[in-house]
Amino acid sequence: MPIPQLFVTKNNVFSLHGQLDPWTWTWRPADLPKEAIQANAQEALRVLKNASNRRKLPVGVIGPRDATDDQLSTAQEIGARLADLGITMICGGKTGVMTAAAKGCFEQGGLTVGLIPDHEWQAANPYIALPIATGLSEARNMIIAKSCEVLIAIGGSYGTLTEIAYGLHFSKPVIGLCGATPVAGLQTADSASDAITLMADHLFARAQAS
Repeated sequence: MPIPQLFVTKNNVFSLHGQLDPWTWTWRPADLPKEAIQANAQEALRVLKNASNRRKLPVGVIGPRDATDDQLSTAQEIGARLADLGITMICGGKTGVMTAAAKGCFEQGGLTVGLIPDHEWQAANPYIALPIATGLSEARNMIIAKSCEVLIAIGGSYGTLTEIAYGLHFSKPVIGLCGATPVAGLQTADSASDAITLMADHLFARAQAS
């Protein structure tokens, strides 16, 4: 999916398709203002972060409960970077990568959503601001994949692999790092910074013309 060339003013984002409506995430016909300057996707997201008419797009962070120190630190960094860009983070709401990513996002002031497998919301980790008790056990993995615009997989496990597969099946961009299981369609990243760059690019690539 092609990534459009982006331009920003103080409060708005433009491309050659027009002006971005941050509520519908669509391009509306508009002339490029003279004061607009070229920007990358992360810079454009920061322009939109405090817009009053902005929907908070959801990005999923997935990974194993039994995670390595590197995977945990990467997950926490990615969570913090998502919050810095004003992105809502969705995860499975439990331990391991899920807790680390939620901690990074929550402590940076971001919104964390946990789709937990349990019947009671209290089972979520302490960094989930919006816990949703699905009562679906591991079947909730499909909901996580379906609900996100982009998925970032940190590390590998059978559960994480199902989320990757569901994401690819639903034609969602899936970015993997820190040992994510290599499967056809998975886009690999070398670092948290690289993963966030790819994620931001995908968000604007998925914007549609109105």
